[in-house]
This record gives sequence, structure tokens and C-alpha cells, in this order.
Amino acid sequence: MIPMRLWFRRREPNQFSPLSNTILNGLFFLYAAACIIPILIIFSISISSEESIMRFGYSLIPRELSFQSYDMLFKDGTTIATAYGVTLFTTLIGMAMCVVTVCLYAYPLSRPTFKFRKFFMFFLFFTMLFGGGLVASFVVNTNLLSFRDNIWAMILPMGFNAFWVIVMRTFYRTQIPESLIESAKIDGAGEWYTLLRIVLPLSLPGIATVALFSTIGIWNDFFLNLLYIRDTELYNLQRLIQQTLNSITMLREMAFKIGAAGGSIDLRSLPNESFRMAMCIVTIGPIVLAYPFFQKYFIRGLTIGAIKE
Repeated sequence: MIPMRLWFRRREPNQFSPLSNTILNGLFFLYAAACIIPILIIFSISISSEESIMRFGYSLIPRELSFQSYDMLFKDGTTIATAYGVTLFTTLIGMAMCVVTVCLYAYPLSRPTFKFRKFFMFFLFFTMLFGGGLVASFVVNTNLLSFRDNIWAMILPMGFNAFWVIVMRTFYRTQIPESLIESAKIDGAGEWYTLLRIVLPLSLPGIATVALFSTIGIWNDFFLNLLYIRDTELYNLQRLIQQTLNSITMLREMAFKIGAAGGSIDLRSLPNESFRMAMCIVTIGPIVLAYPFFQKYFIRGLTIGAIKE
């Protein structure tokens, strides 16, 4: 037990008291539980039978184990493996392209000595307010650039983001001291050497932020695949899951019609809710694993120092 006198002793301005520390730990524990418990419920439903879900509803512990949903999802292993491969390829290449283009575009805009920074900043901001429209972009991408049934149709549109340029420009200006760049110039470093060897290693929090959110955006993208892809070999994971879900919905509608006509199809044997939850588990897996990877760079970037006293 902590003595009572230690709970109210004088402390440093940035130091928490034991009571405040206990309360904050409890609040963060409740917040973490509120984030984890829904995922556990989703996993529990995905391995439950459809009949038990219809009888007892959602529960944290499965009432009746059934892997029928996963059997249906992985029945054709090559199809889902191909979709995973397409999604991983587009996500990794698109994320790398987005990080490179954003960092290279934002760095000159953060330099006060760059003569045309106002023009390029206006050009960037203008594209955030006005666009060419869906029809115009579709015609250009399909007729001029031949992006129909092309995997690059899902990569190039996501390879640059004006909003993240503004974020990185602000990060450069607020977190990278101008005196550090000037000292590098005095020592004979050029612009590329300064950017690659000094600025970027100190910009890991900003780079990790751009990489993380661009990864999530590309991984969850469904519209570009639906718009430009007709070849089933180029379906990404989201498109494949949507197509499979539509097939399940159509199957249940046909079962209802057959049942209304006097048939004997048991709807409880057809996976619906469990299949939806199984798709959620399959979809969020790699993204959940990506967070700890980027978290390492967040911590490292926050603890590194640019100028030492």
C-alpha cells in the first residue's frame, strides 16, 4: 500500500500524483477494453453457427462452434489468395509512392528561400477545392491512359494526396529548425544531402503518419476497383468480399422465395451474420498488424532530438 502522505506530497509540475496516475490508468484500461471487446465479439460471431446467432443473438462466448463461414470464405483458396496478393501489392506500392511524392513536394514548400512556393501551394490547394469530375477522369484514364483492367488504376490515383502535403509541410516548418539546415549548408551539404540525411531521419513521426493513413486508405479502397476493373483476376480483397456477400444475399432471397412457394429450405443453415463477421476478421488482419510496426517509428521519431544543447 502507498502511504497516504505520498499521495499529496509536493512534486514536479509535470509529474502525476499516485491518485491521478491510478485514475488515468483505469480510464485508459476501460478505453482499451471498449476497443478490444467489439473485435472479440466479431470473432466470436464468426465462429458461431447461424442457428445459435438467430436464437441467442450476439455473445462474447460462442454458444455453438461452427466454422462454416470460414469454409465458405476459403473454399476456393486460389481466389482469395489472388485477391490478397492484389491488395497487398497495391497497398505497398501505393503507400511507398504516396510517401515519396508527399515528402518531396512538401519539403520545398517548407523552405522560405524557395521562390515559387506560393504558386505551388496555390496549385496544390486549388486541386483540393475543384476536380475534373468522375466522368472526365474515367474517360481520360480508360481511353487515354488505358487503365481499364490495369492494376495501376488502383495505385496511381492513390499515389499522391494534397492534404498530406500540407501536413508534412507544417511538420517540416515546425519540427525541423531552420538553423539546422543552415548549419548543414555551412558544412557544404547540398539540398539532396540535407533532405535525405538530415531532414527525413528527423521526420519519422510525419512520415509514419502519412504511411499509416495512406496504407489504410488504399487497403480499404473499393471504388477504384469497381470502376476500372472487370477482370476477376484483378479483384482486390474488398471487391471479392462484396461480390461474395452479394451472392450470399441472393442465395437467401432465393431461399425465401422457395420457402414461400412451399419448399423446405432451412434458412438457419445458410450463413449470413457469421459470414459477415468472418469477412471482417479476414479484412482487418493485416491492418491490425501494421499498427505496431508504425508505432515503433512514432516513438522513435518523438524521442529523437535535432539540436543538442
